[in-house]
Amino acid sequence: MSAVLLRGGRVVTPDGLVRADVLVEGARITAVGRIDPSRTREAQVLEAEGRLVMPGFIDAHSHAEGAVFEPEVQLALLRQGVTSVIGGQDGVSYAPGDGAWASEYFAAINGPHPTFRGGSVADLLRTYDGAVPLNVAYLVPAGTVRQQVMGGAAGPAGPAERAAMTALVARAVADGAVGLSSGLDYTPGLFAEAEEIAALCAPLAAAGLPYVTHMRGGYEENSQVGIEEAAHISRTAGVAVHISHFHTRAAEAERLLGLLAREGVAASFDAYPYTRGCSLLGMTLLPPALNAMAPGEASALLRDPARRELLRRDWFPAVAQHPSLGPDWPELLTIAHTVAEEFAWAPGLTLAQVAVRRGTDPIEAALDLLAASALEVNVVMAVRDQRPVEDLGRLLAHPQHLGGSDGIFIGAHPHPRSRGTFASYLATYVREHGVLDWSQAAQHLSSGAAERFRLGDRGAVAAGFLADLVLVDPAAVSDRATYQDPLAIAEGIEDVLVAGRPVLADGRLTGELPGRGLRAASRRPLPDTATAPQPDDVACSVPPSPRGSAPAAPTHRPPPQGAP
Repeated sequence: MSAVLLRGGRVVTPDGLVRADVLVEGARITAVGRIDPSRTREAQVLEAEGRLVMPGFIDAHSHAEGAVFEPEVQLALLRQGVTSVIGGQDGVSYAPGDGAWASEYFAAINGPHPTFRGGSVADLLRTYDGAVPLNVAYLVPAGTVRQQVMGGAAGPAGPAERAAMTALVARAVADGAVGLSSGLDYTPGLFAEAEEIAALCAPLAAAGLPYVTHMRGGYEENSQVGIEEAAHISRTAGVAVHISHFHTRAAEAERLLGLLAREGVAASFDAYPYTRGCSLLGMTLLPPALNAMAPGEASALLRDPARRELLRRDWFPAVAQHPSLGPDWPELLTIAHTVAEEFAWAPGLTLAQVAVRRGTDPIEAALDLLAASALEVNVVMAVRDQRPVEDLGRLLAHPQHLGGSDGIFIGAHPHPRSRGTFASYLATYVREHGVLDWSQAAQHLSSGAAERFRLGDRGAVAAGFLADLVLVDPAAVSDRATYQDPLAIAEGIEDVLVAGRPVLADGRLTGELPGRGLRAASRRPLPDTATAPQPDDVACSVPPSPRGSAPAAPTHRPPPQGAP
């Protein structure tokens, strides 16, 4: 069994920083503290002096489930300390089914999967086993499930259709899905009523898994509509709720989270440390009926001068009144990705700048771009009111916050959140502004998501836990990606282990592929005592655990029982 000794670092624990060595044998941490030298003679030594030993970070909202096979994406994630991502977000992804619809509709968000050609969630999860250096967990996407049963139908689901969809969700949960996601601004999710979604959540309740929602009705100052619907779904189905990319003023978020608490809803949320968003240009600017069409059909309609005139007259006035955009929308939308060769120069430019370059107006420029790209366009979306660091920090410090990048790796000029989010949490909000300390950062960026999504014995640097570990230079960790230079990768994290194997060494990929598709861990009764690093000279030690199911764990977690 291979062994690695992390020597001389400071271990981040729930109670603070503890100077300790960490011994990893096989996939697990087997001792933390002062370790008997006889146990480490054959170990590979990784010098951790001057660095923090933290549990691997878990990205609670990622669109990397297709891109994670690319070395450049792997490097971008690992250089931020991300060792696990949760995909299947916003109600749209590859499984269950053949993956064709999601690959087409979300081509500008998730991109294609290089090897999955259809099947179940179990089949999708198997594509990651031993094929990537980090782990991928998966939410069963409600939109994909609806598409499997109802196609693009806009009407409500009938009883037989609900039963068929619920059966697909139940199978996905049995296959290891870690929750159900909805995307209620995307098709076909925007056609689904709350009662339909609550019915799909029934298999989650029995398994103790959350409902994850891209809410209906917008965010920012319009978040209450979605929060009230999420509360209704939670109460009806008896499930916890996780709110995706919950971006609003901190005071408003606190008020709405308080509303959920008063209604007995167990809630968490993710939010990234940026004020701009990123999504499909079609979702932002086109009516739902056009978004629900096959891209080729929609593209043909957008080339029709009569249809364009109707959109200009009847639809775009509503775009100008959208509370997150307003009449300045051409200056607020920056092209991140398009597949149209004639617009290869457009990424990095606003729609207003594209219009000027083409000698037309922004509406015409947007419709030209969408038609030429068969809707495969994503944009970075600025907001009219930029929130200061202090307000974002207050939001990110909320105890129900989990780290999530909403990272999209598709495009020549993507949002910098895909390459900077987790480094920004550490550099800006821990080191520079102190809104979180290092122990709180470990909870927000690792153990909280491990608990919420039942990812087993991850999220702590303690004997018996899986050795997904990150060495952080607290003085050097920094995000480098900006809106002007979004492809720059983070600094200050150069060594990362996944399942005890070094996947990043001296800032470079090692070629090791210990990642896997993470299946939700079985729930077990919890032991009475916990094993955690101690600030004395005695090593905390347990033998490696056999593979099997792991407990769902509280914040101060007991020794694990096995791997998911």
